Amino acid sequence: MGDEAIRDYRLHSGMTVAELLRQMKDSWGFTASKIAIGADIIRRMINDKECLKFLSFPACIVATGTRGVIREMIRRRFIDAIITTCGTLDHDLARCWRNYYRGSFDMDDAELHRRGVNRLGNILVPNESYGLIIEEKMQRMLNDLWNKGIRELSTRELCWEIGRRICNQDSILYWAEKNRIPVYVPGITDGAVGYQLWLFSQDHDFRIDILKDEQELNDMIFESKRTGALLIGGGISKHHVIWWNQFKNGLDYAVYITTAVEWDGSLSGARMREAVSWGKVKETAKRVTIEGDATVILPLMIASLL
Repeated sequence: MGDEAIRDYRLHSGMTVAELLRQMKDSWGFTASKIAIGADIIRRMINDKECLKFLSFPACIVATGTRGVIREMIRRRFIDAIITTCGTLDHDLARCWRNYYRGSFDMDDAELHRRGVNRLGNILVPNESYGLIIEEKMQRMLNDLWNKGIRELSTRELCWEIGRRICNQDSILYWAEKNRIPVYVPGITDGAVGYQLWLFSQDHDFRIDILKDEQELNDMIFESKRTGALLIGGGISKHHVIWWNQFKNGLDYAVYITTAVEWDGSLSGARMREAVSWGKVKETAKRVTIEGDATVILPLMIASLL
């Protein structure tokens, strides 16, 4: 039995997010306590100047207002490297030029299809706000690069070119390039930007060098004293972070936000304690798995740090 008593929330007018997070830890609510612990681990990780800090996340949250939270983390240099999916490039680029719209989970999808509107959960993405604008901007950029003699890029170089050439200050990629924070996309062909790369390659001898990304990750990992990660969701983004960190004997800090279940054996559902068995997270690591929706949890945690 622990010796710390559970305390009730003491809410008041003008209460700050940071104070709310502190009270979450004292109140020891079920997921609330994990959110408070996660925010504390992230704070420690950011303040550790000898720690290489990773951020991984899937594309879906970039279609939401949570994009602004990730952008703020990059703008303030809270993290050193990003690993994500091709869809992140899609949504980040598209939303620089076109709007996405509010919808609901229970709309008539057949009717939406007839109207040329795609549904992502409760977010509506018209065709002109996605595939059409991405094709226009990407083909123009790729032709410009080709005319300058560029025949090959790593995904990190590609992300910086997109951020510099066809994104604005609302963009994740804009701030990643401006602050020279590398963005790696191991599944680069799985999305609209990846499709445009393939399409361009049909008439041009143009290549994406994924192994150059891997060499950079290798060098970053082995040159670091400690490593940490904020992992949002699962899939390839999460795994690529913990995969490389096993060669460093595991992460020293790890905060994982997931909605996936553990009992199906999936990577997305695997808790941080499972990664300890693989050596991807240190036995002594400061770690927590937070079950819940990142569009609620992430803004709370990062706002508390500001």
